[in-house]
Amino acid sequence: MSLLCAQHILVTHEFEAHDVIRKLRGGESFETLAKDFSLCPSSKAGGNLGEFPRGRMVPAFEKALLALRPGEVSPPVKTAFGYHVIKRL
Repeated sequence: MSLLCAQHILVTHEFEAHDVIRKLRGGESFETLAKDFSLCPSSKAGGNLGEFPRGRMVPAFEKALLALRPGEVSPPVKTAFGYHVIKRL
């Protein structure tokens, strides 16, 4: 079984996710932005979710993650938890 690995930043509003993406494109680190903005407990670890099997995350999150190549960052992904910016590791 192959494991997935990702970081994410969870925010309440789509405009916040777009702001995070702009900051990433401007050179700010994913880890710092996760610590500063993410609502998820993983923020303390720079948004790192570690390794997990397929089917563990909500479908929209996993679909977006699987569409990324390692190192790529997603556009905002809406789930019941809010808006995610996902980085595939």
